[in-house]
Amino acid sequence: MSDATAYVLLEDGTRLDGIACGADGHAAVGEIVFTTSMAGYQEAMTDPSYAGQLLTFTCPMIGNYGVSAEAMESDRIHARAAIMRAGVDREDAPGAERGWLSWLTDCGIPAITDLDTRALVRHIRDQGAMKGGLFPASLPEARAHELIAAEPSMAGRDLAREVTPREMVVLESDAPGPRIAMIDTGVKLSILRNLRERGVTIELHPCTATASELLGNNPDAIFLANGPGDPAALDYIVATVRDLVGRKPVYGICLGHQLLCRAVGLETYKLPFGHHGANHPVKDLTTGRTEITSQNHGFAVLGPGGTKTIDTDEPVRWETEFGAAELTHINLYDRTVEGLRLDDVQGATVQYHPEACPGPHDALYLFDRFLEEIADAKA
Repeated sequence: MSDATAYVLLEDGTRLDGIACGADGHAAVGEIVFTTSMAGYQEAMTDPSYAGQLLTFTCPMIGNYGVSAEAMESDRIHARAAIMRAGVDREDAPGAERGWLSWLTDCGIPAITDLDTRALVRHIRDQGAMKGGLFPASLPEARAHELIAAEPSMAGRDLAREVTPREMVVLESDAPGPRIAMIDTGVKLSILRNLRERGVTIELHPCTATASELLGNNPDAIFLANGPGDPAALDYIVATVRDLVGRKPVYGICLGHQLLCRAVGLETYKLPFGHHGANHPVKDLTTGRTEITSQNHGFAVLGPGGTKTIDTDEPVRWETEFGAAELTHINLYDRTVEGLRLDDVQGATVQYHPEACPGPHDALYLFDRFLEEIADAKA
């Protein structure tokens, strides 16, 4: 396009042009992924799980209801750039406190609009998520390639240290309930809100916390949060979790699911282009219900025998270093593992986000299920 003021370049040389609409003149490099959510663009950009990534929105219009403090999932933007077909700067919706593009600009985040996101997403689906960047048109393409080549791969990358708190923080609840020690690898605020609304007092620990530090206040359970990066690069957290399994109930969401699975001896692998969006169907094998879920991850857990997919809806089993584990949830898009339960020690996981802000809310029941199991363990 002759009036292009910015472009997206992938490491394989694919280039798409558009109009810069965020922080002026800024470049961003990282892994380029796409999300199929039709709403929740502010929640996505502030989700720590998107650290190190440039976010492509498949929904054509982004920004049509503005931004607000209520929609923040952390204290800042973690995605490195926003890539859109039609970015707009409206703030006339109820509750809007700012225009989307103005907010991105003020936060120093580059963005691009009038780009053929359909072509970009189809390319990523065919070739897999890859490194790339968003650059001003004035930056020579040769220099853009150099910047992309210098960016570390997402595989093998520890991003948890970039989003974890420096020291433990305690979030008290007004209602009586259990005390949970959480390894904060980038937890979303909506997860904390859902737990606190259910009476949970939460200790947020740095990802480098030891097992003795996590057990220091005798919590009723250990919770493993969502977060960015490759679980295979977090062996120091896996070793800590291994010390906790069997001593306290352990539950994991998203990255936490992967870390608990690795702690009991299972393996993870990188998905071709990840699961990002709020319309992923998952079957709960314990109830037979299919839920529409919100997801944001680039890695998954291998099934029994090292299979990447599971072809049955039956609750298949693994033999782990802590006894048997049973499949509880399966992704109906690609038949990947979405959750499991430990049978011989107390623990369970889900790959997706049950808090799902701004929605869907099909999986909110999982918070109640976790807390019921914690109460049963105390009884």
